[in-house]
Amino acid sequence: MSTALYIPRHAGKEEQYKALFPQIKALVADEKDMVANLANVAAALKEAFGFFWVGFYLVKDGALVLGPFQGPVACTRIAYGKGVCGTAWKEGITQLVPDVEDFPGHIACNAASRSEIVVPVKSDGEVLMVLDVDSDKLDDFDHTDKKYLEEIVALIPLA
Repeated sequence: MSTALYIPRHAGKEEQYKALFPQIKALVADEKDMVANLANVAAALKEAFGFFWVGFYLVKDGALVLGPFQGPVACTRIAYGKGVCGTAWKEGITQLVPDVEDFPGHIACNAASRSEIVVPVKSDGEVLMVLDVDSDKLDDFDHTDKKYLEEIVALIPLA
């Protein structure tokens, strides 16, 4: 299988997600190693959209611990209920943040981050990890991102 992605660069955001979805599905379909799959999903999203930072934080030993990512150096551990990622873990719902400066308790891993979306990844109702996507632009995420990122994380085999 070719690992090069085809994303129509001049298409709208929804069309880009629709083109990316089957490619991510193919990337993770036959791979059983979760770290490999998380790494490829993060890389595919970064490559397709040019997001500032894309990665996963995994629930380990009572904290979110940095997992595979693409982008600048990041925070290593995030406490339950702290920042956007910790809030997504605690509440179990996607956090869509147009301006991180307006989010109470935002953790500034990188000062260039301006907006953020965090999607919890669950199994049997329990949050196992979160997908964190940051942009260096204000209000860069919307309900289209929410819909498709939630669908993309659902493709990741968790066993």
